[in-house]
Amino acid sequence: MYTYLIRRVFLLIPTLFILTVTVFLLVRLMPGNLIDSMLSEMGTENMGAGVNRQELEQRLGLDVPIHEQYLRWIGGIVLHGDLGISLRNGRPLTQDLASRIPISFELGLLSVIITNLIAFPVGIYSAIRQNTWLDYVGRIFAILFLATPAFWLASLLIVYAGRWWSWVPAIEYIPFVENPIENLKQFLLPAFLTGAAASGGMMRALRTITLEVIRQDYVRTAWAKGLGERVVIMRHAMKNAMIPVVTMLAPQVSALIGGSVIMEQIFALPGMGRYLLDMLQRRDYLIISGTNLVYGGFTLLLILLTDISYAWLDPRVRYR
Repeated sequence: MYTYLIRRVFLLIPTLFILTVTVFLLVRLMPGNLIDSMLSEMGTENMGAGVNRQELEQRLGLDVPIHEQYLRWIGGIVLHGDLGISLRNGRPLTQDLASRIPISFELGLLSVIITNLIAFPVGIYSAIRQNTWLDYVGRIFAILFLATPAFWLASLLIVYAGRWWSWVPAIEYIPFVENPIENLKQFLLPAFLTGAAASGGMMRALRTITLEVIRQDYVRTAWAKGLGERVVIMRHAMKNAMIPVVTMLAPQVSALIGGSVIMEQIFALPGMGRYLLDMLQRRDYLIISGTNLVYGGFTLLLILLTDISYAWLDPRVRYR
């Protein structure tokens, strides 16, 4: 087990290197230029106080070749844990993320919980009650959740709720430590919409996987022994059915936590997604690279945990 774990950890090193190069270069391939954007915002080529384009590039560290910019950036991360400083306002990225990560994490965590609370019971029950009316109802809801974009439904709810009941979501973020009840009220609707949309694919996958597993010989043997349905499904079938489900769950968790840009924008939540969108519009290279690196590192961590869970669910994995 330890050899398997060490091998997986070492495989992350080249992956992290490729990730850092990718997030650093892709930002600089975006259309537009930071200097041009800053000059146009000020409405002058001199930026006031006699600062010209060359001096501004030197001040922002953009006057050296791109490989030197990368070495400076990655050196700051490795040696000092410095993810970068905004080229516009001079504020460190770690300072901004410290207040925004808990917001995105709370929204993503609630979305994941809602996804599993919907998908697991409906998907498993549809499999063990195949072709009954409850199975058909569950499959219809799964297709509806798959076909309905969460952001579209959120926009409709806000528009019609405001028109009919004079209700609009809170426009000011309420921290959990200050008022837990109001905080959960603020997060519950976007989390439910995001989680419900993500549960459709999970329901269909769980139903298909569970159907395949319960038709295996060892499950038939458990039925033949006279074991109860709960014992057969939970103790014998679900452990093997969970292996492909875990494969789906890791990227889904990453997507729900890291891909909440639109929902944060709609519900005015100052999380990482909304912050990244703002920095993309402002072409702040170092902040965009650092934020994407945090997202990518979180995804790699989830992949590592997924590999470990494989070895726990199926001991044969650790010997391959």
